[in-house]
Amino acid sequence: MDEAVLSALLHVARILWDALIAISIPAAVFVALAIIVKGRDVFPAARRASKEMRINIGMHILDVMLVSPFVVALIAGIAHAADSANLRILRPGHWELLPSAGVIFVAVFAGDLVGYWRHRLEHTQFLWPSHAIHHSDTEMSWLTLLRFHPFNRFSTTFFDFSFLIILGFPEYAVFAAVFIRHNYGYLIHADLPWTFGKFGYVFVSPVMHRWHHARDPAAYGSNFATVFSILDRVFGTFRVPGPCQVPLGVGENMGKGVVGQLSYPFRLAAYSASFQAQHDLMRQGSVRAVASGPAYVSGN
Repeated sequence: MDEAVLSALLHVARILWDALIAISIPAAVFVALAIIVKGRDVFPAARRASKEMRINIGMHILDVMLVSPFVVALIAGIAHAADSANLRILRPGHWELLPSAGVIFVAVFAGDLVGYWRHRLEHTQFLWPSHAIHHSDTEMSWLTLLRFHPFNRFSTTFFDFSFLIILGFPEYAVFAAVFIRHNYGYLIHADLPWTFGKFGYVFVSPVMHRWHHARDPAAYGSNFATVFSILDRVFGTFRVPGPCQVPLGVGENMGKGVVGQLSYPFRLAAYSASFQAQHDLMRQGSVRAVASGPAYVSGN
């Protein structure tokens, strides 16, 4: 075998191995939680979700192999542009007035704040078709976090990192915030019946985020935060009427498998009729949500 080809194959193998190691810990955690919470029901649940899980894993492999290098380049470009144009409001040195833990907390909250508004933007007409891929999982699990279209990955990276870099957070705080929010994302996508009780007033729970993925018109336009549910409360988008037992997914036809998911944002119809139908349902659902009274916050 040609040496260059062998070297390329080994490089690919190393990338895939590193990706496998990276998700092995959350895999062990959430498999264990599923067994504890569901008991014997975990096996039929896994069989039901197997098709969707294969798509999630396929999208993740594509992301690791082809998308992530461009994401890293985009982050470097944002930092370079911020420095060249003197766009940073603060400098990393300004954050030395706070202890490292405090800086990381502020960075996580700031990341969630910009993530909240970026997420709302993704539910508008021109960004929805790429974001709809994430919502198309009808058997939501912790692996749903891995299902993102490349367009959605780029938009998320651009908005979130730009905000943190402009605020001048030091590198350790930026990447700690991304690490925390990413891994917390695994938790809120997990198929767990937890509302966090009184802690749900502050933190996003799996049930809260499950409602965000619900195919229920009354739930459209709600629960956009990743970590701090207080953001949805402040901006009037919090909705947890009870345990989420309604169907999940989207009304649009995404196509079959990974290829169908990737091609969907390239369809012109995805930017018009399908979104308009969802928008109309969301408006109808908002009326019903107001009529239904205060949101549910008690529970596990």
